[in-house]
Amino acid sequence: MSQREIIKQKLKIYKVVLLNERTMKPNIILMNFTHVYEQERFINDIHFQWIDCTDLNGTNCYCDAEAAKVIRQRMAPYLPEGIHFIDSGNYHYISKFWTDKIKTPFSLVVFDHHPDMQPSLFDNLMSCGCWVKKVLDTNPYLQKVCIVGAAEKLIKALHPNYGEKLKFYSETELSHEEGWNRFSHEHLNEPVYISVDKDVLDIKSAVTNWDQGSLSLTELEKLLSIILKKEEIIGVDICGECSSSLDVFQKNRELSINSKANKELLNLFLSNQNEIHPL
Repeated sequence: MSQREIIKQKLKIYKVVLLNERTMKPNIILMNFTHVYEQERFINDIHFQWIDCTDLNGTNCYCDAEAAKVIRQRMAPYLPEGIHFIDSGNYHYISKFWTDKIKTPFSLVVFDHHPDMQPSLFDNLMSCGCWVKKVLDTNPYLQKVCIVGAAEKLIKALHPNYGEKLKFYSETELSHEEGWNRFSHEHLNEPVYISVDKDVLDIKSAVTNWDQGSLSLTELEKLLSIILKKEEIIGVDICGECSSSLDVFQKNRELSINSKANKELLNLFLSNQNEIHPL
């Protein structure tokens, strides 16, 4: 029996064990740090489970140990399966907290204009810029990471030593047909967790706190569809909201663009929900 067949057999067992708990939990979760989702229309038509973090200090860009403990406690009732909206890219480190819940071999696919592979300034301090490296260094179940859409110059500035465990598909590479062909032939032997930062998108498709990439929303959806059709998906998270502008017209424009992107991504994942499996 191959490794992939063994993993699938384990998943079937876990599905039976967790069936009752799974059916009691909604599979779409909003993690509320900045109140931004309360202003986006995409939440109006679907039932979400809210995890309120608006009362916490020590969470913006960097997450201190005390805040991390409380966030983990609030996330404790929920499984890593499903679709998680985790606010702006300043809170992308929340992806580590979700993947820490996975207790079987898995691969991580990250769509982000930034590799998020910087060394941590302090061992007990999590940040939005180091979380991928933290997952690589600390998660015993992680088999492989694919970072998709990162800027070429940011990738070249890194000196990772992870061998075949880490693979990049840069923004530059994806601007050519051969890059898409290479990505479409990527095969992962384990179930996959997907993390999307909307800063991978161009400014017509999303408005974020960070410098952005060049993918259109349609291109991102095509890349995601390749994974959804080929791989067994554990769960998904999405970040990349924007801090409120003081200009009311600008604020409404940003909310409209991001709400549209979130709705389209949510619909994409819901239309492929049979591919999202519990652990």
